[in-house]
Amino acid sequence: MRFLTDRKRAVGMGASKTGTAHHWQMQISSIALLILVPLFVLNFGAILGSSYEEVVAHYSRPYPAIVAALTLLVGMTHFKNGAQMAIEDYIHGLAGRLSIIGVTILAYAIAGVGIFSLLRLAL
Repeated sequence: MRFLTDRKRAVGMGASKTGTAHHWQMQISSIALLILVPLFVLNFGAILGSSYEEVVAHYSRPYPAIVAALTLLVGMTHFKNGAQMAIEDYIHGLAGRLSIIGVTILAYAIAGVGIFSLLRLAL
């Protein structure tokens, strides 16, 4: 029979030691989005309502294409991390793990389809 202290039982059962890194990643991506979203809105707003040929010409230039791609990539990464944090806090067990997998797949699918669409427009 083992006699373990409460601390000894808790070792290895607690935090995954990634909370600080996750917090900093969320802070950095939110600051990046503070810069990228207004740039994206201004670029997208300038071409909104234009013909297909004008949109292709607009996104063939590097600046609008890079801003749109970075906004999609950083936005979906921020969404995935924030949703994962909320799911970990409120949903436990198998449902939580499946929800995290679903959110991760959704975020990467949206980013992938968006960047692929931008590449098709730009090239």
